[in-house]
Amino acid sequence: MLFDFGRNDEVAMWMQNTYIPLDMLFIRRDGTIARIAANTEPLSTRTIPSGEPVLGVLEINGGESAKRGIAAGDRVEHSLFAR
Repeated sequence: MLFDFGRNDEVAMWMQNTYIPLDMLFIRRDGTIARIAANTEPLSTRTIPSGEPVLGVLEINGGESAKRGIAAGDRVEHSLFAR
């Protein structure tokens, strides 16, 4: 799932109603990944901060980032993000 926050800002996510672990990719305005929160804890209310201003968050199955070699600094291609 891709979350568009509509502006570049520091954000925090949580897993309260999510039953499986996810990797959260915090994405800057230019499409580069600022941070990856890997294998987040299902059903947790602990907040997961972006650590810096981001425009969006992409949630993928837990462990998928490591499996595919996705890392901070990589670029996400989507019309939401400027080039």
